[in-house]
Amino acid sequence: MFAAWLHHLDPFVFQFNGIGPRWYGLSYVLSALAGYWLYCWLAKRGYTDLAVAKVADFITWIGLFGVLLGGRIGWIVFYGFGESHDSPWWWLQVWKGGMASHGGILGIVVVTFILSRRWKVSWTSIGDSLCVVAPVGLFLVRCANFINGELYGHETHAAWAVQFPTEMNDSRFAPVADRAYAALAPLSETIAKYGDPKNGWIDQTIEAARHEPAVRATLATVLTPRHPSQLYEAFLEGVLLFAVLWLVRTRCRVPRGMLTGLFFILYAIARITGEVFRVPDPAWSVAGLSAGQFLSLFMFGIGAAFIAWSLRARQFERADL
Repeated sequence: MFAAWLHHLDPFVFQFNGIGPRWYGLSYVLSALAGYWLYCWLAKRGYTDLAVAKVADFITWIGLFGVLLGGRIGWIVFYGFGESHDSPWWWLQVWKGGMASHGGILGIVVVTFILSRRWKVSWTSIGDSLCVVAPVGLFLVRCANFINGELYGHETHAAWAVQFPTEMNDSRFAPVADRAYAALAPLSETIAKYGDPKNGWIDQTIEAARHEPAVRATLATVLTPRHPSQLYEAFLEGVLLFAVLWLVRTRCRVPRGMLTGLFFILYAIARITGEVFRVPDPAWSVAGLSAGQFLSLFMFGIGAAFIAWSLRARQFERADL
């Protein structure tokens, strides 16, 4: 038997009185920097129509209007309306989270298309190289999900199981929160020293667990050991997808559009597989599929369309000629 590790990572890189940069926000910044460097590497070697001097502008437009705006709109449409909110302005409360990778991907497709027309370059050319570097961002964001203790997995007795205190905030696991409340009663004064009382005892407990071994030891007796599904998805959507696409881009001669098609199909497979281990979003489901799995099904058709076009058009990058 193995003892599950109790998650107590701090979502802040550093903070002063509850204010400071978060790992989640930093993951987007690092994604943009890594994407810029890798895209420049590909541009210098003729793997895209985009000039190196344009890469910074390209990544900025993609980051702001593709990833951030597209991801936010995607969350509102796909998930936000299925949740309860305490304010009519919930859709503007970005500080409370709420990003959807499917929305971000669709946003990137739209922004890439607009920029290709504006700059008079091939849409599939600049899109292919973007698809190659995108998994780096997916990896970093999934790691940030793990640090935040969100999007955790189903119950498991695997040796690498993790107990997430954030589980207590999920109404679907109310009995766990009740047991935790009873078990932590002797530590109530210690817990009261942490966090803002207005946020409730659960958020105070989560904060206290980051500093107090006694709180962690007590929570370990009541919380559910779960799959660290964020790390599974970081590997599938990030490491594995990047390795495959980078290998195809730099070692194979493929027509424009092929890599974009492969990205859509392989991402769909990775997302559907990863969500087998993940507690589904409470918003909605279809025929036993989670929202993320159901939305991923459409990506197979999009990917197939790009691959069919690439095989018919037979256009190649300078590096492949």
